[in-house]
Amino acid sequence: LWTEVKNGKGTAAHKRRILLCPYPIIHFPTPGPTPGILLGTITLITELCERSPAALKHFQKVVPQLVQILRTLVTTGYSTEHSISGVSDPFLQVQILRLLRILGRNHEESSDTMNDLLAQVATNTDTSRNAGNAVLFETVLTIMDIRSATGLRVSSHMYVALTSLLRMVQSDHSAVQRHRPTVVECLREVDASLSRRALELSLALVNSSNVRAMTQELQSFLESCSPDLRADCASGILLAAERFAPTKRWHIDTILRVLTTAGTHVRDDAVANLTQLIGGAQELHAYSVRRLYSALAEDISQQPLVQVAAWCIGEYGDLLLEGSCEETEPLQVEEEDVLDLLEKVLQSHMSLPATRGYALTALMKLSTRLRGDNNRIRQVVSIYGSCLDMELQQRAVEYNTLFRKYDHMRAAILEKMPLVERGGTQDEEIKESKEAQLSEASLVPTEPQASELLDLLDLLDGTSGAAQPPPPLEPSPGDVLVHLLDLPCDLPSASPPPGKVFEREGLQLNLSFVRPPGTPALLLITITAINTSEADVIHFICQAAVPKSFQLQLQAPSGDTVPAHSGLPVTQLLRILNPNKAPLRLKLRLTYNHFGQSVQEIFEVNNLPMETWQ
Repeated sequence: LWTEVKNGKGTAAHKRRILLCPYPIIHFPTPGPTPGILLGTITLITELCERSPAALKHFQKVVPQLVQILRTLVTTGYSTEHSISGVSDPFLQVQILRLLRILGRNHEESSDTMNDLLAQVATNTDTSRNAGNAVLFETVLTIMDIRSATGLRVSSHMYVALTSLLRMVQSDHSAVQRHRPTVVECLREVDASLSRRALELSLALVNSSNVRAMTQELQSFLESCSPDLRADCASGILLAAERFAPTKRWHIDTILRVLTTAGTHVRDDAVANLTQLIGGAQELHAYSVRRLYSALAEDISQQPLVQVAAWCIGEYGDLLLEGSCEETEPLQVEEEDVLDLLEKVLQSHMSLPATRGYALTALMKLSTRLRGDNNRIRQVVSIYGSCLDMELQQRAVEYNTLFRKYDHMRAAILEKMPLVERGGTQDEEIKESKEAQLSEASLVPTEPQASELLDLLDLLDGTSGAAQPPPPLEPSPGDVLVHLLDLPCDLPSASPPPGKVFEREGLQLNLSFVRPPGTPALLLITITAINTSEADVIHFICQAAVPKSFQLQLQAPSGDTVPAHSGLPVTQLLRILNPNKAPLRLKLRLTYNHFGQSVQEIFEVNNLPMETWQ
């Protein structure tokens, strides 16, 4: 028909038949097509191939073109506008994979053409987000449906098995434990998607009875894993050690090994947690300072390790210089060796400003713990009094002043830090007392928590114009009650309706609002976190930011664990002062651990009810 029409012999009916018959005349777009045109074209071809065997046979010859398009998406991507969570146009990738699955079914040549590409997609796709999981899921379905290579099919079966076990581990933990050796063996797989799934499942299988063996396997994996898995592995080991550590010494050794292996990939709170752990284990002070000194002498590139070592040397440097410790090999350390090492840290180009601050403070504390002359320490401190880094310069100037004017007070000021107990009745009483004091205090413009949050997170762009300092607030009795309980009380004022602003895998975040009648510029927002999933949400932290014309005070939360099965919710109170009565914009950042994964979500809450700001 097409030949007849081309030669001028076709009738009008022939022309209509050609126009209504799409697949013989459909061609792929010329180089440089837009993702929208590609998606529409491939969707049309998919429908044709599913409905017509003739169309299926016709389009099997374009498999190399489809493979090239998908390879371009995986390696370079078409445009950043169509990327989602770092995955290049996952909608187009999924549609191409579905078409390849149809074209490669029971067709040897087409299957051979796409085998290498499917292996590349499975290896390079980032599965830390749902978009990557969708692409990987379609890849596995395609591998299992076409005549794929044996190794590729085995990898897809392993991925499906690991995914199924990961879903089952919450409901039947003991049954999945029987497959622990196989899961650990999968950590050594070259395929990144398999090793990531095996890592997630291994972390979920850790308990008090197998924590030593599993941690040893995970630490071996940490030493050889790819950089994109190192952060998740390090974080998982630290969480498991914190939860199931059999002894304090084992806990300290585990954290030190993680810091030595992958210090730059650990969580931000690893330094604070380890210093608190060492400080609370008085019987292990000598052991810890010797271990850290030896680790620091071998490597000063891992910044968290250097920070912990500097802190520990500053606190317990006298124990380092004493006789041998029973729990470690004999170590002869002279005062000059310790000072040389700390100066090396200060002068190293690898040291961050915060690390130099730890080292300078350690030198200052050693001035009261060493028996020799302090002239060398004085000289170092005076040198950094002209440092370009303002924080380090201020610290050095203050230390130098302590030497010159208040030398008689130096020993008392720089004495060892008191032991800090984690939890306990005394801490709870102190916390309640502080919360009560905060509730009675005025909301002044120099509130450190609000200013630090706005400056450090920089979550929202500042509005034009300088913010006018608001007047001090006189809290009413009802307002004080709100602070003490972290819950909104019934006040005779307009209260906008609450609303859900976030939901993911069973974790829900709801906001409720209260406008105290005595201070119309003040808005109280209660954040309520509820968990309906099968696993607890642990290490839950909610941070907030507002534009500069507002003023924010974030109260302490009621806890950091949101229990599963809709247990007791976690609540947190926000006090927002809006003197200009501008429309409220609120940005929240959530960090938590759920199902063995570290999650961070940043989102903006807009279109709040008018009653919240008018």
